Amino acid sequence: MDRIDVTEQGFVVDAHELAEAFGLEPDRVPELMRTSRITTRCETGEGEDAGRHRLTFFFKGRALRLTVDQAGRILKRARFDIPARNAAPG
Repeated sequence: MDRIDVTEQGFVVDAHELAEAFGLEPDRVPELMRTSRITTRCETGEGEDAGRHRLTFFFKGRALRLTVDQAGRILKRARFDIPARNAAPG
């Protein structure tokens, strides 16, 4: 998949894209999102990055980051581990 849908409400990413990134069956993705086990962050580019958006999805210590243009074309995909947060001392 090289494109995501852009709507007035935001971005719509196909469940297959997330399932592949996180080693899941696509039919599990909607429920994992509804229950906030897959979470997301959307960032809008400024300056040199104007017209681009960065969508980052998080699940079980892993992340998928999609950089897209205004038309929803996926410009870049990145998958990476998220470091565990340590509790503050004291």
